Amino acid sequence: MNLPFEARIGLRYTRAGRRARRRNAFISFISGISMAGIALGVAALIVVLSVMNGFQKEVRDRMLSVLAHIEISSYEGALPDWQRVASEARKHPEVIAAAPYISAQAMFTSGDVVRGAIVRGIDPALEPTVSDVVLNLRGGTLANLVDGDFGVILGIELARGLGVGPGDKVTMIAPQGTVTPAGIVPRLRQFHVVATFESGHYEYDSTLAMIHIGDAERLFRIEAPSGVRLKIKDMQEAPRVASQLAAMLDPGLLVRDWSRQNRTWFAAVQTEKRMMFIILTLIIAVAAFNLVSTLVMTVTEKQSDIAILRTLGASPTSVMGVFIVQGALIGVIGTLVGVAGGLLIANNLDVIVPAIEHLFGVQFLPKDIYVISALPSDPRASDIVPITVISLVLSLVATLYPSWRASRTRPAEALRYD
Repeated sequence: MNLPFEARIGLRYTRAGRRARRRNAFISFISGISMAGIALGVAALIVVLSVMNGFQKEVRDRMLSVLAHIEISSYEGALPDWQRVASEARKHPEVIAAAPYISAQAMFTSGDVVRGAIVRGIDPALEPTVSDVVLNLRGGTLANLVDGDFGVILGIELARGLGVGPGDKVTMIAPQGTVTPAGIVPRLRQFHVVATFESGHYEYDSTLAMIHIGDAERLFRIEAPSGVRLKIKDMQEAPRVASQLAAMLDPGLLVRDWSRQNRTWFAAVQTEKRMMFIILTLIIAVAAFNLVSTLVMTVTEKQSDIAILRTLGASPTSVMGVFIVQGALIGVIGTLVGVAGGLLIANNLDVIVPAIEHLFGVQFLPKDIYVISALPSDPRASDIVPITVISLVLSLVATLYPSWRASRTRPAEALRYD
């Protein structure tokens, strides 16, 4: 191979072989430990972030089974011309479906149990086009919501709290009361439970109930829907599309995407992910410190070799390059092995985790406690590329000081006792 002599010598120092002296073999062992430390840190960081991405994706998808990508409502509280708004919104190339909704608050009673809930009036024919709630229904379908029949679909936790299921009856109490000579009397209406749904997100499973939009208009005495729910082609583009729709539509309309409706939760997840990234990056930094000690030991051991190279005409820069090559090679190999190992584990967690559970007789996510019973994984290039770059940069920085010390070696002093 037609390589510069700095690269050839650096490679030779890295792979100190069987004929090397005992101390050289020890240095080679330390180099392997440094390489393994970098690989372990990179792999751990990739696996942890992939699992966090998987959980975030799983929870987000469960949220969007009951939420729309974008909601359009009026500051005045009602949207009487919702068909026109929906038609204008559908002119955007990203919007693929629209459905009206009514949102209100009420209380449900069953026996002595009382639970507060958010009641959403929906159109059973249009709702499946904007959400995936139909995939989570139990004991019935959206077709069971018939206008005038006063049926209700309850979140699974709300139904459990009330002690009811499909076929049972509950009483809904609307806060908007009726004025009578005896005072204001709240409006009550008996509903029969036609189905339950389980989104996997406790907030919605315990507080959300869905009824036919016609029943909602009569019960809450609302003459028009509260707004329009939209579905777009790519939910990741919802913030951008919502901003564009806000500019297209009337100024009196409020346009919110799914990320704004759950801003606190997503901000907390992102903060946790950043902190985990910083903490696990310290593992790579520790391995880089090991690389510093490895190169310092190598420079100390190779004093006579450095002196001979200087005597033969090698410049300080060339000597520095020899040890930069050695350290960089350890960092590159460790990083590549870590990336390969991390991706291998992250992409096969569905096989690895059950095998570990079977081997040790444990269950990390019991099905009777957690809705998500398997570790989800979602490796992303946006995480892997920064991890790789940081690892390579730390490895390169770790080589600079020992290499500089090597370049400052004085041949006469180094060869004085040889």
